[in-house]
Amino acid sequence: MSTALPVPATPGGARILAFGEHQPATVVTNDDLAQRVETSDEWIRSRVGIEERRIADDTESVESMAVTAGGKALAASGLSPDDIDLVIVATCTQRDQIPNAAATVAARLGIGAPGAFDVNAACAGFCYATGLAADAVRGGSARNVLVVGSEKLSDWVDWEDRSTCVIFADGAGAAVVGAAPAEENGVGPVVWGSSGERADKIYLRENRYLYQEGQAVFRWTTTELHKVALQALERAGVDPSELTAFVPHQANLRIVEAIARKLGAPQALIARDIVSAGNTSSASIPLAIARMGGRGELPSGSTVLTLGFGAGLTYAAQVLRIP
Repeated sequence: MSTALPVPATPGGARILAFGEHQPATVVTNDDLAQRVETSDEWIRSRVGIEERRIADDTESVESMAVTAGGKALAASGLSPDDIDLVIVATCTQRDQIPNAAATVAARLGIGAPGAFDVNAACAGFCYATGLAADAVRGGSARNVLVVGSEKLSDWVDWEDRSTCVIFADGAGAAVVGAAPAEENGVGPVVWGSSGERADKIYLRENRYLYQEGQAVFRWTTTELHKVALQALERAGVDPSELTAFVPHQANLRIVEAIARKLGAPQALIARDIVSAGNTSSASIPLAIARMGGRGELPSGSTVLTLGFGAGLTYAAQVLRIP
């Protein structure tokens, strides 16, 4: 008769220890884009809510931005590189499929021989990766996990297409996930899913340029995704009235505000990082949280609902406690 394999002893919970972020130095305004394509500041603001965005130069990459954001999160956590034994990079804009970004990021940060892999769930990637990280910690597969969302969308944008070049931008956001006693668990259950029958709504045109059917994506996000967010609250045992903030993927200001109105949480601060950062895909949620924290808007212990959604179509939501 076979015997059961050993089950690792774990503390039972996981929590976020710190956040970090990085934005490229180059600011591109709506007026700058209006000199390149047929658009205007008013047109862009009225449709997507963006005033400016950051664009990386040729010296920056998905990996280099991830290293900067991840390094900040690691420093803020008080841990050393030796304390990290798993690195997950969420990205959909890696120029080369091989090697993955995570192993390179780990090496550049001095993290020795960790588990390392990338997650491509597009703009839902950070929520997917954070869910995986928390499960790895709770299951005993890792002690501390560095999670990074890093995107260089400018490499995949047709700068002559005003429907996309006004939206997408570059940047990175990171978090360190570590163990916690069960009663101090700070990462709620992830509620995730996909709508593969809509995969043709966001894809690479000519295997080179990002394309999306804006109206179809808008209808899907504004009619369906508040249900996912509410389910994540329910599974975490959090009432909407207890939320400090709602930080959805920064896809479009109209989408952000439409979903927020359906949550029944008028007291919650709504992330509007899209206005000054643009759509940075998997980086947008950790980038927004880090920037909100830097402004003093999220005190320690704040309860934050995150919601990612994007190409695939994929989506994921979870509740986080701010360190």
